[in-house]
Amino acid sequence: MAAARRHWRYRGQARPPFADTPAPGQRSVWDFPRPPAIEPVAQTLTVAAGDDVLARTDRGVRVLETAGAPTYYIPPDDVDAAGLVDLQQPTLCEWKGLARNFAWGEVAPAAWCYERTFPEFLAIRGWFAFHPGELRCLVGEERVRPQPGGYYGGWVTSDLAGPIKGGPGSAGW
Repeated sequence: MAAARRHWRYRGQARPPFADTPAPGQRSVWDFPRPPAIEPVAQTLTVAAGDDVLARTDRGVRVLETAGAPTYYIPPDDVDAAGLVDLQQPTLCEWKGLARNFAWGEVAPAAWCYERTFPEFLAIRGWFAFHPGELRCLVGEERVRPQPGGYYGGWVTSDLAGPIKGGPGSAGW
């Protein structure tokens, strides 16, 4: 894990020269820390597939990490987990821990949940995060866009300035 944590080039101390300048009311993803940080979310978070509401909460948190769109986490009591199917394809994050990945109907992956976390991320153990690519995910009334590249599950909102990692050439960001 130590080697994986060391390989990141940017850690939020200074914006790289190619970073966009935030407009008034925006935050630069380049100001987010690495290691990542958890912060509470004031808006309602909603996740839906068609007419089905998978999750809705006023108790969400988001994880901020340098160069990435925030990932939003919803407490398990606010998730309709009955429709989630474990994909049996765990993933490991060098910061957060071991996650289970889930499908919702034909949407796979649709969600993930850290079942084993490193001590710094105990607060999100058992909470669900959702991929916004084929799901309707909202922060307040704003429908989010998926983070570029399809791998990361970040939620891109209008208050972010990038560029945001995930696209070609951003692997080491």
